[in-house]
Amino acid sequence: QVELVESGGGLVQAGDSLRLSCTASGRTDSLAALGWFRQAPAKEREFVARISQSSGSTLYADSVKGRFTISRDNTKNTVYLQMNSLKPEDTAVYYCAVYSYGGAGYYPTDLGQGTQVTVSS
Repeated sequence: QVELVESGGGLVQAGDSLRLSCTASGRTDSLAALGWFRQAPAKEREFVARISQSSGSTLYADSVKGRFTISRDNTKNTVYLQMNSLKPEDTAVYYCAVYSYGGAGYYPTDLGQGTQVTVSS
């Protein structure tokens, strides 16, 4: 079992920035990557970004490329999501995710409780 503690959500105006943080603890021996998903009201959960623990390689959803930056501190098992130029459509609950790696690539194994991000127009 991996425990994830997220922080950094809040209410901001369009164009503002926020930084989310997430620290993983517990059984992190198989942790291969950390990342973020989000879920807006009445919408399905969607992938936002992911970063590999070993190489630091990143992957972003098209909707956030150029505005969001994911980074990590391996010594703390912590992942960050710097969100710039926020738009009202970024409003969602953001969930931290832990990934393992298998034959088909990365797959999420645990999600945090979520932190609310609200962007007003």
